[in-house]
Order: sequence, then C-alpha cells, then structure tokens
Amino acid sequence: MKKVLVTGAAGIIGRKVIGYLLSEGKYEITALDLRNKSSQKVLKKYRRRINIIYGDMLDNVLIDALVKDQDYIIHLAGVMPPIADIRKNLADKIEYTGTENIIKAINFYNAKCHLFYASSTTVYGRGDSAQVKSKNILSSLDYYSNMKLKTEELIQEKLKNYTIIRVPLVLSNPKDKKLMYNVRKNAQVEAITDNDVAYLFVSALEKISKINRKIFNAGGGDAMRGRYGDILREILKVYGLSFRYLNTLLFVDKNYYTHYYVDSDILNDILEYRSESLSSYYMRLKREIHGRFLARILAKPFILFLRGKNK
Repeated sequence: MKKVLVTGAAGIIGRKVIGYLLSEGKYEITALDLRNKSSQKVLKKYRRRINIIYGDMLDNVLIDALVKDQDYIIHLAGVMPPIADIRKNLADKIEYTGTENIIKAINFYNAKCHLFYASSTTVYGRGDSAQVKSKNILSSLDYYSNMKLKTEELIQEKLKNYTIIRVPLVLSNPKDKKLMYNVRKNAQVEAITDNDVAYLFVSALEKISKINRKIFNAGGGDAMRGRYGDILREILKVYGLSFRYLNTLLFVDKNYYTHYYVDSDILNDILEYRSESLSSYYMRLKREIHGRFLARILAKPFILFLRGKNK
C-alpha cells in the first residue's frame, strides 16, 4: 500500500483530499497540521482511518521522521492572502522554510518520494489571461506571489521528483472557509471548486510519468470562467454577508491576481479532474446552506454594488 503525506490537512482542500484518498482505498494516509480547535474538529472524524500528526512544518525532527517512509507528499500547507501580505515573516517561514525542510528530508532519506506542491496562479501578476510560459512580472510589494515563485524555484533546483500545480481562486462553501474578497470585482476569473482541485491531487498520484518535473495551471476551464463581481454576487445571494467578508470586501487591498488560463486544459486532459461548473457550484451551495435570512438581506446593497463597474 502506497503511503501519502498531506500537509495542511485540515484546510478546505486538505480535508477533501483525504476524503478522495480514502475512497480510493489503496493508500496509507498521514495528515499533518497544527494543533488547534479547528484542525482537531476537522480531523477527528478520520482518526480511526488515517494517521493524524499535529505539528509544525518548522520542526526538522518531525519532518524528517514523516518524510522517511512516504511515497508521495501532497504539500498544501501555507498562509493565504490577505494574511500572507500582513504577516510576511509567518508566510515565509511556513511556505518557504517549511518546504525547504521537506526537500532536505527527501534528499537525505527518501530520494524517490514525489512532492506535489500547491502553488498559485497569482504568480502571473496583473492581466486577463496567462499560461505557464507567461513571463512573471511582479512588484516587490506582491509578497505572496513572489514567495510562491521563490518556493517553486527551490523545488525545481533541489528535487528530482516533483509536480508544481498552480491553483487559481478556489470556490468552496463559505461556512468552511473565508472567501477571497481581495480581488478586483471586474477581474476575469477562471476558478476551480474545492472538490475538483482536491480530486486533481489524488488523480495525479496515478499519472506520475506524465507530470513529473513539470508545472501546470489547474484551471476549471470554460465552465468556471466569469467576472469576479458576478461570481461574488451569486455567492452573496445564497450565503449572505458576514462581518469578516465585509472587512475584506471594503478594506483589504485588491492584490490577488486572477486570469483565464490559456493552457488549463492540458492538465485536465491528463488527470480528468473537472466535474463542476459555476452553475453546479451555486446549486451545491443552495443545498448545503440553510437559514441566514438576515445575512442575505444585509448582502443586498453589496450585491447591487457588485453590478457596477470597477473603479
């Protein structure tokens, strides 16, 4: 039975990855995340079916011990914007130094281990469309994107077996994860759902020979494309408004870059991971979310605002 380590396992993608791995029934799964109330609540239901380790990516001894026996590592741990732009040192430690610790452990103990790294399509900077071959033009202030590129370069330089997946805006159930509101409302978006991106990583385990030592865009395709303001408006209609969303919508810099991906079909042709569209995603939200009548009423002014043009 092949062994898989999932870092950031309690995150929205991580928990979905675990679910798909379990459904395959042919992997020994180890989940790594920090110990807190949220992660313990999420991972508790898996405790008799997988190995759950609570620890820090900066703990060299722990990472060495975990990496020694793994066939695959699905590396999802990281800090997302806007936190990554506010707490730069934290993001750098978790993203770059944490990945560096994994790389050192692989090279010293387990050179055959394959690392799947979840990068970000924000590395392309501003623009309506992008592809892996696009030149990355970023400001020094684009800390999150620059840190992702720096980590990608480290992986390519130091490892023999890796796949870098640049993940775009991920749409999930808002009650499970804070939405990405630091996007310009008129930005072109090719998103992906939490279900599809999680299945992507699991499907990739069976296609190593076709994706080794390569970088891919994990776009959701034509069915997941639209203007961000329109997507957000539909989500607000279903879920309504909350204070944390209001805060990021109004006050956080709009520095999370989105695009249409010219080459996003390449990875789907290999892994066949796409199963959802924007329409099916909205329908799923309606089935999963109940109540929140007042929150939907409060969201109406912002729904009207999102119909306008970006400043």
